[in-house]
Amino acid sequence: MTYFGFLARFVLIPIIVLLLLTWRDEVRALELPGFMRANLWRILLAHVVLALVYTTPWDNYLVATGVWSYNPGLVTGIVFGWVPIEEYTFFVVETILAGLWWLWLVRRLPKPQWAFRPSSVVRMVAFAVLLGIWLVACVLFFSGWKPGTYLSITLVWALPAIFPQLLFGADILWHYRGLLFWIIIPTGLYLSMADIFALRAGTWAISPAQTTGVLFFGILPLEEVVFFFITNILIGFGMTLMLANLSQERAIAWGKRGYRGLP
Repeated sequence: MTYFGFLARFVLIPIIVLLLLTWRDEVRALELPGFMRANLWRILLAHVVLALVYTTPWDNYLVATGVWSYNPGLVTGIVFGWVPIEEYTFFVVETILAGLWWLWLVRRLPKPQWAFRPSSVVRMVAFAVLLGIWLVACVLFFSGWKPGTYLSITLVWALPAIFPQLLFGADILWHYRGLLFWIIIPTGLYLSMADIFALRAGTWAISPAQTTGVLFFGILPLEEVVFFFITNILIGFGMTLMLANLSQERAIAWGKRGYRGLP
């Protein structure tokens, strides 16, 4: 199975289905309870651009150091840096898939029945916990322990992008925890399961020497599961915070304070 064949089967087809469902929802003018309609597509596009820019250095490092490798007979051979064009395409289409899934769900899941309780304590505690995990990952990565390479570099790369999300709106994210559960869990599981097909087909391979050796179904490395879940956390958190009415109100109030202190 070629890399583009994998993308067509497992990512492009769901995107087409979700686009058709989204088009139907737009025709029916379905509301987004608690979220803005304005700038929706610009924000999704912004996530695509951010995903491409932010992921490129990390991915090039993994391929350059042999953590990931690709069957040369199953990719086009068009390479930018160390990474084939198919990989850059994956960054784009995964973000679109997750964004469309977010949009489909937010129109269907009921609004939270509990009152929103703003809390700077929740935001600071969430940030502190994540910072602690990041520091441990840094120590693990710079220790040179080879089996921890893929896991540690993924956490070192991804968690800083979540820091500002938590500082701005961990309490807002907690308010929408039901929505986020259904955004993140199914997408993370789906892409993890799809990854098994690519690994079995030899489309790409993961270095056993640079992974912990924890495998699901005898083939899927723990690190791949972490990657798919953490990228969907980034997208789910980002779409929710950038479009929630609660976030807009907080951003306006913060601006009136001259952007001083915690939002």
